[in-house]
Amino acid sequence: MAAVAEIYRGYVLDGLASFETDPPSAGEMDRRRQGIQQSGLPYYVAEVDGTVAGYAYAGRYRARIAYRYTVEDSIYVSPDRSGRGVGLALLSALVERCTALGYRQMLAVIGDSGNAASIRLHEKAGFRKVGLLPSVGFKLGRWVDAVLMQRPLGAGDSGLPDVE
Repeated sequence: MAAVAEIYRGYVLDGLASFETDPPSAGEMDRRRQGIQQSGLPYYVAEVDGTVAGYAYAGRYRARIAYRYTVEDSIYVSPDRSGRGVGLALLSALVERCTALGYRQMLAVIGDSGNAASIRLHEKAGFRKVGLLPSVGFKLGRWVDAVLMQRPLGAGDSGLPDVE
């Protein structure tokens, strides 16, 4: 988790993809990972040539029961591995696993409307833009938008989910 925390640290300190401003420790990142996994959702770490190249996970979109079939993805790739397919491999694995788990929608909340790489990545994975939240964050001395993207999983909304 030290390598995962180091990747995320760069996004927190120097980027707009994350709206956090204080980098979490490796211990905190491990606590977050455990929480995701204990909820039954996937958390993946990609390794290339023995080095952590990126990580991704799916979390519940919101806690209220009506959102129970919707998840939100998070993907962070090491800058030295950007543009080499790591992000798409991670996102594809998340989509596949969340579909198998019975989720019906996946959302991406992308920090910074200028984050072309993340927007392109999600478009390649079948997401479409569904909204923009202008100026909802303030980081690095400027207002930052959030782009909302969405893709159906499995049957999406074309039928009712299995009722618990």
